[in-house]
Amino acid sequence: MSAPAPTRTPVRLAQAVGVLGCVALAGYAATIVVRDPTLHPSIPWMLVWFAGAVLLHDLVLFPLYAAADRALALLPATRVPLVNHVRLPLLGAGLTLLVYLPGIIRQGGPVVHAATGLDQEPFLARWLWLVLAMAGVSALVWVVRVTRRSAADG
Repeated sequence: MSAPAPTRTPVRLAQAVGVLGCVALAGYAATIVVRDPTLHPSIPWMLVWFAGAVLLHDLVLFPLYAAADRALALLPATRVPLVNHVRLPLLGAGLTLLVYLPGIIRQGGPVVHAATGLDQEPFLARWLWLVLAMAGVSALVWVVRVTRRSAADG
């Protein structure tokens, strides 16, 4: 077996340090949960929710978005590939949905109102505007790239 290439060694080291940091952070969070006596009754439910989330992601969601990505790859070929200009706003929409979802479904409304003095009414509209902006910027970048490519091919 040959030794790893010198340029890959720092990358592997950074990956290992990152993984160890994540494991350490998860262990620290677990000790906080275990030490808090008010959370002890909810630990089994936390594990059930975690297992359910893993199963939902691996058995339902991953195949769905993998199939959607395969369908994107079947788009007709253009001078400038459209795939990443669709993929990136969809990824941004999904990740920001995870952030905005508690506000969109108005989870914890009294706590948010007590902490900020604001209600959760605008969360859905703000998320939709954000998704629209991401899609618009991506479409604009694609149009600019197509236009520049057409001008260069002349």
